[in-house]
Amino acid sequence: MSFTIYPAIDMRGGNCVRLLQGDYEKETIYGDSPFNMAQSFAAAGAEWIHMVDLDGAKDGKRVNDRFVIEAAQKLSNVNIQIGGGIRSEEDILHYLENGIDRVIIGSIAVAKPEFAIEMIRKYRGKIAVGIDAKNGFVATHGWLDTSKLKAVELGKRFADAGAETFIFTDIATDGTLAGPNITAVCEMAEVTGKNVIASGGVSSLADLKALSAAEGISGAIVGKALYENRFTLKEALEEVEHK
Repeated sequence: MSFTIYPAIDMRGGNCVRLLQGDYEKETIYGDSPFNMAQSFAAAGAEWIHMVDLDGAKDGKRVNDRFVIEAAQKLSNVNIQIGGGIRSEEDILHYLENGIDRVIIGSIAVAKPEFAIEMIRKYRGKIAVGIDAKNGFVATHGWLDTSKLKAVELGKRFADAGAETFIFTDIATDGTLAGPNITAVCEMAEVTGKNVIASGGVSSLADLKALSAAEGISGAIVGKALYENRFTLKEALEEVEHK
């Protein structure tokens, strides 16, 4: 299995931002142009870019979609996946028909699992299931709510329904640069038997090396470490090149 680095662009109010552990009150702005940021990642060799509409996740509707579509249509050498504010098939089609390669369903998968399963079966590899966990339990709606559903149980259900790609975020580590929760990501990979992308906590090239060496982990989303210049995207890509 190859290992893919997904540089992250989290959008709020049209800016590129990072939140600490999903807290909207703990925001750092890193740029005022999501497209320019995407362009720089593509120029550095990224095969995929992970974009998140934070306003959309909180409001339950598409807010920053124009920036995602601009990147998808103008940057032909890179694939883009988008999450945040996707609540309907109309939302999914809006992105797929405008050149986005993969749409992430998160909160809606918890609230309406039957709908999520229908979308997974209909659009197959174009859908990724985003599972955000807090202490092992699923968190939803921009991480503002925590359910009583275990993350691995949700993963197993969607894997059985045909989902091929999961994005697993451990909220406790997200935006902290404290290192990823490799054990939790590996557990999700083992339970689902599918491609699991790790999200949250990557702070060093050593973290990426450890993730790329772990069984069943197919990639890692990297955000704050790039913005804080812990390492460059080029260095990250080189670190996992020979997995």
